[in-house]
Amino acid sequence: MINESGILNINTKNLISNYNFFKKLKKNLIVAPTIKADAYGLGDKKIYNLLRNQGCKHFFVATINEGLKLNNKNNLIKIFVLNGLQNYRLNKFTKGNLIPVINTIEEYQRIKKANINFAIHIDTGINRLGISPEELIKLDFKNRNIKLIISHLSSSDEYKIKYNTKQKKLFNKFVNKIPKGIICSLANAHGAILDKTYLYDMIRPGIGIYGCFENKKLEKKIKNVIKLKGKIIQIKDLKKNQYIGYNRTYKTKTKTRVAIIGIGYEDGIPRSLSNKGFVYYKKDKFKIIGRISMDSFTIDISKCSHDLKVGMYIDIINEENKVDKFAKQCKTISYEVLTSIGKRVYRNYE
Repeated sequence: MINESGILNINTKNLISNYNFFKKLKKNLIVAPTIKADAYGLGDKKIYNLLRNQGCKHFFVATINEGLKLNNKNNLIKIFVLNGLQNYRLNKFTKGNLIPVINTIEEYQRIKKANINFAIHIDTGINRLGISPEELIKLDFKNRNIKLIISHLSSSDEYKIKYNTKQKKLFNKFVNKIPKGIICSLANAHGAILDKTYLYDMIRPGIGIYGCFENKKLEKKIKNVIKLKGKIIQIKDLKKNQYIGYNRTYKTKTKTRVAIIGIGYEDGIPRSLSNKGFVYYKKDKFKIIGRISMDSFTIDISKCSHDLKVGMYIDIINEENKVDKFAKQCKTISYEVLTSIGKRVYRNYE
């Protein structure tokens, strides 16, 4: 029996379905899921093993410690570390069976003579990580340890802008010059459905694997993966003109029946939902009233059609209120919502 105040239900069948959707975009396409930030809050080890069992052999993490955590002993599994060498010793990558993604000329100079496989990140216009096009002449792409060339789209979720095309053209200049056998990758989840010219040899989907979309085009292709639930920890009846929560931001207008839900902003429910968010129980919809606290928030259940009791769970994110809809209510994006769901929320894999 689950006793936690918050539960994150993760639908593994839908997650696998999303992975398979990306695999079917092109024959022999390598789908390399991004499982950084604890697999966007869903649990990196669990998602890593789940997708490995589906035949996935390529993964991306952000940091070396994220990679080491996966304890990869299989040489057929390729785990790429996006944040590069930094000041780590090269043997830390080899011992962890990890492949660094080189982001600077200085990193390239360190690794070029070592017998270590590595990837090259080309900055085609996002001006974040990566080697600038002007500096690429300093690289020897005939180096046999270069296994992968990547770049990253700035605005892949915006389908009608020309900047995506501009980045792709710049990437093609280098793709057309490199030796055969080096894998090329430009697209994330959104980039993968721009059109097939963005697919190359490999795609690196992140948010789409986890059921989030940022726009309607991707929403139509993938399935929802998560449900977030909070436990009712108290029910009480309030009189007219009583205040609720910190700083008295809500005042009852009539007799009001309320339920206190045992999760708060430490668990991923942002303070911005105070007095305006909604939660669900079956077909009932309840408004959040008063301030969100660190460990709880209050809802108005005066018009509830069910006999709610302490210990029951209400839905915060579900099929009706998917992550992206919830994110808009919070004035943020799905990435931030997923990675903000705290560790004391129990992960339940279905």
